[in-house]
Amino acid sequence: MAALPSSVKAFYKDVKNFIIPPKHTTPISITVNKKTYKVTADTRTTLLDLLREQLHLTGAKKGCDHGQCGACTVHINGKHVLSCLTLAAQAAGKEVTTIEGLAEGDKLHPMQKAFIECDGFQCGYCTPGQIMSAVACVNEGHTKSLAAIKEFMSGNLCRCGAYNGIVESIQKVAAL
Repeated sequence: MAALPSSVKAFYKDVKNFIIPPKHTTPISITVNKKTYKVTADTRTTLLDLLREQLHLTGAKKGCDHGQCGACTVHINGKHVLSCLTLAAQAAGKEVTTIEGLAEGDKLHPMQKAFIECDGFQCGYCTPGQIMSAVACVNEGHTKSLAAIKEFMSGNLCRCGAYNGIVESIQKVAAL
């Protein structure tokens, strides 16, 4: 590029900016796991990318990045959401809970304990999203029947097939 005349460089930059729109950033104040962060993010940044890349909270996984697998599930104001489909700016000023914030210090959340006791995971990749959805399943009252649990959890995929342990974990916590 250094050898090219400045008019060619300017033309290249104009074409590049036309084809690839420049980033627009915005300041975001977001509370994650009871800690407030003030960050600047691209307005197109997903909550998942903000959590993983800027806040270094890697519990929520990037599985499909299309909202089809549930590996990125987190809670916003107590409701489960797919963080790969949620813009970071949408979570500004709200309370986000990730798998890292579920336990209280060294004391595991009852659902985390149940997943361990009931073998609710195998490889573990989907486990954070499964646990976050399972907590929402119980909190939102979708545990009245086996069919209701399976329907609620149908948005979370497990390639290892640990579904029986996952359902058992949810039933165990719901009975508490």
